[in-house]
Amino acid sequence: MHRTLPRRRLFGQWISLATLGLLAALPGAALAQAYPSRPIRLVVPFTPGGSTDILARAIGLELGKAWNASVVVENVPGAGGAIGADKVAKAAPDGYTLLMGHIGTLAVNPSLYPKLPYSPLKDFAPVAWVANVPNVLVLHPSTKAANMKEFVAYAKSNPGRLNYGSGGNGSAANLATEYLKMRTGVSLVHIPYRGTAPAVNDLVAGQTQVLFTGVPAVIAQIRSGQLKALAVSGKARVEALPEVPTVNEALDLKDFEADQWYGVVAPAGTPADIVARLNQAINASLNSAELKKRLGAEGAVANPTTPEAFGKYIASEIERWKPVISSGRVKVD
Repeated sequence: MHRTLPRRRLFGQWISLATLGLLAALPGAALAQAYPSRPIRLVVPFTPGGSTDILARAIGLELGKAWNASVVVENVPGAGGAIGADKVAKAAPDGYTLLMGHIGTLAVNPSLYPKLPYSPLKDFAPVAWVANVPNVLVLHPSTKAANMKEFVAYAKSNPGRLNYGSGGNGSAANLATEYLKMRTGVSLVHIPYRGTAPAVNDLVAGQTQVLFTGVPAVIAQIRSGQLKALAVSGKARVEALPEVPTVNEALDLKDFEADQWYGVVAPAGTPADIVARLNQAINASLNSAELKKRLGAEGAVANPTTPEAFGKYIASEIERWKPVISSGRVKVD
């Protein structure tokens, strides 16, 4: 025979269960409502002065103004960006540690490092696709080539005489140049550096002759005449360098494309509400006339979209660069 619990007791149990459920939901909700309540750390996995650093500081400044909060950019270079990325992957998933991701850290490294300590698809929550940045092929002024056809002809007739710098083995500049070598048959010697800035400095000093890197990292040197620009890597010319043709235009190609791209990711498990707030704020800043102008002046193209779309793009880029890395035999130290 079953006993029927008194209505008052049943009501009390219902209240207790409802209260427990409410309390369980409160931490995440309260965290999202209060966010951000302390400084946000935006990790750049490369040395200061490169394209990733420039874009991170621009986004950090806009987020800080929008939320009246402190956004601290922290440079953690090493291993092609893997050290900084791994640091963020293992950080608390609370929205206070973010990574300014890059084609290298999020799409290229899985094919370069057999024992990569993080997975771009499993260990990060996509937040916002920030921008695409075409690479620009620049030469030291003493190099005997006034345009891309002359450059290709000179490099082919003088094998091993031209040195090209990059931010390191497996960096975006390394891969873009190796892709150019594959498509044109030119002979260039790779000189890897610990970051883009020192590679630019040595090119300006004439220690190397060639660099194929993001427009923001060399735009000032191009404008001052310290470097000469031959071509950009995207499908269209860039606003900052309207007189510089694309590789496709300069060499009568149709499908050459080797842009860099950048986006913000957070540790996997970051609350969806916080990811949504970050995405909304970053997209708002990218849609602002001020930042669009600033990015355009640097050669970057803003690309606001959803976290889901950015996640799909990361996955597609991992697959896209696998054959390039394999056929080019690109390896890291």
